[in-house]
Amino acid sequence: MQRNRFKAHLLARKQQFGIWSMLASSNVVEVMTQTDYDWILLDTEHAANEVPMVQDQLRAAAQSTVSAVVRPSTNDTVQIKRLLDVGAQTLLIPMVDSADEARRAVAAMHYPPAGIRGVSSATRANRYGRDSDYLHEANREVCLLVQLETVKALANLEAIAAVEGVDALFIGPSDLAAALGHLGNFRHPEVQAAIHDALARGHRCGKPVGILMPDPVLSAEYVREGFDYIALATDIGLLRSGADIALKQAISHQPK
Repeated sequence: MQRNRFKAHLLARKQQFGIWSMLASSNVVEVMTQTDYDWILLDTEHAANEVPMVQDQLRAAAQSTVSAVVRPSTNDTVQIKRLLDVGAQTLLIPMVDSADEARRAVAAMHYPPAGIRGVSSATRANRYGRDSDYLHEANREVCLLVQLETVKALANLEAIAAVEGVDALFIGPSDLAAALGHLGNFRHPEVQAAIHDALARGHRCGKPVGILMPDPVLSAEYVREGFDYIALATDIGLLRSGADIALKQAISHQPK
């Protein structure tokens, strides 16, 4: 079966830069993966994105060397199974607040006896049955990222990190800001202090830690501080800012 480059780089502690796709379009994914980014996040939590569409986006990403990470809408065993079967290797599970919730995600990601993932002998994940080693290698190659986004999750960080099968942690700054009473303001000093503390604690547990941060000043700070995988921009943000820049440039050249 195909090896998981993203997971291999995590284990090697190679810092990886990503981009976040929310437009639910394989064309957008194809454009964004014709770049030198290390990974792309295909979102189904805050995007109008469903499994057949994700499958097309995975096909687009597979034409490149950019690793695809998929975020399910929730920590759901059936949804996780379906995303793995269409070829996702790395999943980012949102709103993991406890070790028990982390264990539930681990179980959904792995075939028995390590987990409860349902078995099919012919899916896109195993090239429709052509990868004869898939069933025996999949447990090793899948990669589970758990997203910590609440005060409860941060309080349980060490317990979550200790769950066998959790490969890395991910900090969600926007929901964390809301949980701390600073809705819409992830730049607030209290939020930033919590993020830096989570990074340090995660590293003390021996786990890679990631984050999404489109603010260029903060993302540069996170790169220097040692976040292991960082999403630097979203497709919506790039489209919006590009449209604004083009209009401003045109207006600046209007005759006075």
